[in-house]
Amino acid sequence: MSPAADQTPTIRTVVIPFTQLQDKDADLSMKIEEGFGPDGLGILSVSDVPGYASLRQNFLILLPRLANLPENVKNGLEDPQSRYNFGWSHGKEKLESGKPDILKGSFYANPILDKPTTEAALIQRYPAYCGSNIWPQTALPELETAFKSLGKLILDVGLLVAYHCDKYVSKETGISHNEGIEQIVYRSRCHKGRLLYYFPAESRDETQDNESMSSWCGWHTDHGSFTGLTYAIFTKGGVEVPCPDSTAGLYIKTRTGQIVKVVYKEDEIAYQIGNITEILSTGCLCATPHCVRAPKGEKATGLERSTFALFMQPDWDEKLVFPESGHVNQELIQANESLTFGEYTEKLLDKYYHQKK
Repeated sequence: MSPAADQTPTIRTVVIPFTQLQDKDADLSMKIEEGFGPDGLGILSVSDVPGYASLRQNFLILLPRLANLPENVKNGLEDPQSRYNFGWSHGKEKLESGKPDILKGSFYANPILDKPTTEAALIQRYPAYCGSNIWPQTALPELETAFKSLGKLILDVGLLVAYHCDKYVSKETGISHNEGIEQIVYRSRCHKGRLLYYFPAESRDETQDNESMSSWCGWHTDHGSFTGLTYAIFTKGGVEVPCPDSTAGLYIKTRTGQIVKVVYKEDEIAYQIGNITEILSTGCLCATPHCVRAPKGEKATGLERSTFALFMQPDWDEKLVFPESGHVNQELIQANESLTFGEYTEKLLDKYYHQKK
């Protein structure tokens, strides 16, 4: 079992300044290896991205307003056909215990394409990616522009991260730089942004449930290419406040099984490796299990948390060949099985949401 959070080491992410990332001639292989390599934590952060701080602030402050819209309005933003991978979702996902997660609400949208395809057969086959965005145009019209602006910026910076990852991988494996992760992410129509809102605990009894290290988000490994993460905003009564518990936050399990708390600054964008990138890089870049711990204690009562994740991933038609072993979800996929990313995703969604209804 993992050690108590207050005894867990806290580690700062590897940081790459944006000006260095922009320089395609720069050799960032040491930082890529330190953050994403076999001995890394599967995460690094990018600092000093122009315009990012204000986009993040102006966007995340909208999330409590979205989560507190009338229930009939939020019901109209749901999309069961996509397994709630578009629009609003609350209480549909399950925790590690198997119970519905009622503490967290989500809003999903593609920040690049409102309607990635008009082909009915594809929409029916891959509803989690080929469906259409659902925006609260009347109730919260400013959400769409803010969502797309921040999502596009995180994607553009992520493509630069992918470029330098490809340079590193090509050195290690000989795989052509031009056939790597950057191009797979660039040509994809599947990117998905997720707004995450953590409802406030209303009593001390509810905050006692937050003793678990994975109390706000269960242990998992992202299945796409990269995940771009913002630093969360905490609010109480509509006013932004600092997090009252230093043990709350992101935890990662290293390749040796050690659990560490990982921190980065609020004006940095963090990027985590997903399973697909680990597979396509033949293990040069490594995905790691991670979870989020909620703040505990009396000061956590009434506290809200808002954050945003951008899942950068292959197109639904991108062909993937899975190795015999060494990847997550081996129970779902046969050795050397060839699947499109859409087929792979549907297998995972069936696992978590059961069969389509």
